[in-house]
Amino acid sequence: MAKTGWEPIKLMRLLRFAVYGLVCLALLTLVLGIYGLWVPGRSFSGQAPALTAPERELAGRLKAHITAIASVPHNTRRPAALERSAAAVEAAFRSMGYEPQKQVYESDGVSVRNIWVTIEPAGGDDVAAVVVGGHYDSAGDAPGANDNASGTAATIELARLLKGYKPARTRIYLVAFVNEESPYWGTQDQGAARFADLLLQKGERVRGMLSLETLGWFNDEPGSQTYPKPFNWIYPDIGNFVAIVGMPGSRSWLHEVIAPFRHSATVPSIGGIAPSSIPGIAWSDHAPFADRGIPALMLTDTAPFRYPHYHRTSDTPDKVDVETLARITTALDKTLRELAH
Repeated sequence: MAKTGWEPIKLMRLLRFAVYGLVCLALLTLVLGIYGLWVPGRSFSGQAPALTAPERELAGRLKAHITAIASVPHNTRRPAALERSAAAVEAAFRSMGYEPQKQVYESDGVSVRNIWVTIEPAGGDDVAAVVVGGHYDSAGDAPGANDNASGTAATIELARLLKGYKPARTRIYLVAFVNEESPYWGTQDQGAARFADLLLQKGERVRGMLSLETLGWFNDEPGSQTYPKPFNWIYPDIGNFVAIVGMPGSRSWLHEVIAPFRHSATVPSIGGIAPSSIPGIAWSDHAPFADRGIPALMLTDTAPFRYPHYHRTSDTPDKVDVETLARITTALDKTLRELAH
């Protein structure tokens, strides 16, 4: 009789514990979802307006930069081509009246360099830096037009748009990074790692970093977008947006960036924070900054999760949607001004 009375009570306790565990798991999932995936602002939707005359001119300049930088594969396996790409970046900056700065170092016996220009603040003692940039080297045998001359071209044109601008207490670094691709990604020879260390050695207070990565492929067709799990259960399968993503520790910076970007962008956008173990989240030049405790984000068309020419010989300048890239660059100009203000 005692055993018969005990079993239902034990079963009820187990059921209560199971329900309690499921409720806790659901609440934890909700909290993590809000932390990682809720972002301020509203994504652009609907038909994009026609390009303005300045945006049409911008699209033409972006195309010229991409063609000059990424018509052939260029990396340390092809040092002459890499040098030509670096020279094209420097020439573009000089044509605007800048004297680009260089961080030169040797990588596998090849002299390589990061290249940048600086938008200096008007003055003030409490100056913080914002770093924006994209890598100009290509992967393997790929010419690297979308990955990532698109991001480099946007960086160059931001220098034109911000020419003469004097932020109050913000220094803006616009950087063309070298050696993002394998075998240098995640090593001390990655250009972004070298540049992050340079800023830290100078004692620069870096407010945040934004990596412009693979920004030229968009498709309105269903099924054109894939995601790593679990995001394939959350977001639509239409690849017509840009993503602004980062790792834990960069949530506040994400919110600072995405709100003004969405306010001015005529391109749909999503954003979120996720651990670096999620494929793709850390695959760019923001990762070395985040590794050093600097808030850092990636702005991207999601690269291999959408782009069929990713790291292929077919990643040529004709594949890049320079009109949408012009829209993104215009929105980034306004975003940087609002952040600096």
